[in-house]
Amino acid sequence: MTESDPRRRRDPSSISRARRYTPRGRTVREAADGAEDNRARENGARDREAARRERNRSTQQHETEDLAARRRREAAARSRERRQRETGVITEPRTPEPEARRTGAVRSEPARRTTARPAPTRRTGPINPPRRGGPRGTVRATGPIEVRPLASLPRIGNPRRRLRMAAAFVMILLLVSGARLVQLQVTDSAAYAAEALNQRLTTEPLPAERGAILDRNGNRLAYSIEANYIAVDPVMLKGDPAELAATLAPLLALKSSDVEPILSTKETAQGDPIRFAYLQRGVDLAIGDEIREMENPGLIIGEDERRVVPGHDLAANVIGFTGGEGDGLGGLEATYDDWLSGEDGEVSYERSQSGQPIPGAFYREEEAVPGNDLQLTIDDKLQFQVQNILQETVKEHDAEFGSAMVMEVGTGEMLAMASTPTYDAANPFNVDDPEAYRDYGTQATVDPGSIHKAIVFAAALQEGCIKPDGTMPVEQTITKGDTVYKDGYEHGDAVLSLAGIIAQSSNVGTIQLADCIGPEKLYEYQLAFGLGKPTGVGIEGEAAGIVLPPDQWSGTSYGSVPIGHEGTTTIMQMAALYGAIANDGVYVQPTLIDQKIEADGTVVEQPDPATHRVISKETAESLQYLLQAPIAAETGTGRNAQLENYHLAGKTGTGGLVVDGSYAPGNVTSFVGFAPAEDPQYVVAVSVYVPGGGGGGSTTGEAFKEINEFALGYFGVRPATEPAPVFDVWG
Repeated sequence: MTESDPRRRRDPSSISRARRYTPRGRTVREAADGAEDNRARENGARDREAARRERNRSTQQHETEDLAARRRREAAARSRERRQRETGVITEPRTPEPEARRTGAVRSEPARRTTARPAPTRRTGPINPPRRGGPRGTVRATGPIEVRPLASLPRIGNPRRRLRMAAAFVMILLLVSGARLVQLQVTDSAAYAAEALNQRLTTEPLPAERGAILDRNGNRLAYSIEANYIAVDPVMLKGDPAELAATLAPLLALKSSDVEPILSTKETAQGDPIRFAYLQRGVDLAIGDEIREMENPGLIIGEDERRVVPGHDLAANVIGFTGGEGDGLGGLEATYDDWLSGEDGEVSYERSQSGQPIPGAFYREEEAVPGNDLQLTIDDKLQFQVQNILQETVKEHDAEFGSAMVMEVGTGEMLAMASTPTYDAANPFNVDDPEAYRDYGTQATVDPGSIHKAIVFAAALQEGCIKPDGTMPVEQTITKGDTVYKDGYEHGDAVLSLAGIIAQSSNVGTIQLADCIGPEKLYEYQLAFGLGKPTGVGIEGEAAGIVLPPDQWSGTSYGSVPIGHEGTTTIMQMAALYGAIANDGVYVQPTLIDQKIEADGTVVEQPDPATHRVISKETAESLQYLLQAPIAAETGTGRNAQLENYHLAGKTGTGGLVVDGSYAPGNVTSFVGFAPAEDPQYVVAVSVYVPGGGGGGSTTGEAFKEINEFALGYFGVRPATEPAPVFDVWG
């Protein structure tokens, strides 16, 4: 066999072709052994093309036959199942012979392709697979046999139906999206726009400047200066709240435990966002600048004010103080808070994420209305002097508390009102004892003691029980009820002039005069002189005191009430009482307000103080003269109050302090009077509580003298040109 022999020459590409067209995947080497294969290769392309066409026809016929056979098998299976149900006989399904399955005549599922597609075989007639089990046919079932139904072919989905479903889904999605856009852009656009604006919007207060409190000469006792407030917007806050609280707390004089909750709370209990919350007000500008340098968008530094009290404790009991929000909490700051505070404004604007206002965005400002000024009747220089004298007196006699005041006769204007202990109104919350906030002149009620006797003397003169120069027998003691009352000055059974009874503060003589007046009439005079109700001077919490009606008197009351017991008063009430005597018998309501000044400088006219006559001018003038006796007479209880250049009039008193229904140890000692005696201009009242005890003249006489001396000289009152009168105390 030569190289030209067709059997020796092999086209490399013929190998794949041989594999492709050879049944059962035989190789070229295997096909070379047969003569038919040699001739097929020699025929060339003609044979291969014919084979290809034949293969296509065979494949189509094969698929048609397979489909028909599958349908026949399904029909036969259904027929067998029906006969089984009717007769109980089960027909075994016929299965192809093993050889038939190997040859691919009948397949339950497509055969897997190996390396080459098998050669098609031409078949004629229907394909009927041989029965399983040979010619045995059907058999009678000996028992129930489970028949597994043939698996149904998977149904191929309808592509048009899928397309319609997809189109419907897309259409629904577009409709929902469009409806939502319409809702956002048309229906709810305003609401969402408002919500977005609200998230950017910040509203900050514009605190109104609080009005100043001035003394009678226009000197500022309390006023406001520019400061900052520090607030927080928790929504915009950056950083850890705990760390930020630890940084801010010392700058704001607060505890970090108090600051942190404000920083970390972003919503109210109702779920609304918190966009503004105060941390501290009235902060120094330097501290505000330091916090501003932190550049935290959640920290708000705004314009505010801080209350300044240059005198610190000067008239603190009168002025009072303000709280952290700038509202009045004590004294006149509280009484006239509405007048002083004005009306706060506010500014609303949109803030960026950095905390800065957005230029050209929403902005609205309501200007604050400043508060009004309040000018007092207090004179700051006199107040300072009276306050110092009182504090020295309290310290010298180990007193627990005290009060001193100066009132102008005829007008009721309070020129000075001192109280001790007191506090620094510039730092009002740094107080160890809350009692320091009290104004003892208007809020402490005590048994007035012998200073109450002036009412009995005035009523006795007015009712004709005794004349100014009259005398009366006075024993050393007198009994009322089950109590024996006696005079402190030992005089035995004697005849005393009215001046003597007043000078020596005779208890027995006063009780005898009260018997002449009668309890009903005495009670009327007590009320007429202002006892039993607040004076209305202007201090919040002013006490009314207690005046015992005659129907509540006991047998002892006939002795106790006239000499200033079984009833309570304030030293302010007693000052007003002596002011009525000094004012020729006309009672004038005390006042602390000189005038009100509006923010634009307009002065608001003040109503005249309430007045009423208590005693006649003649009676008042007689009593003005007689009240010099305690100071001028040799046996007077107030001789240590004498002044060289001025004649003073007044009365000493020793009362008690009732605590929880019983008398506290010691005494309340007082001295109340007026000067000059011949032309009264000023009323001076001093009262202190001394737990260790002490007499009125010996304890408060020196203070009474010093205050009068300074006041008369300060206001330029001309000294007396005549010597003091001489009183004959014995009849």
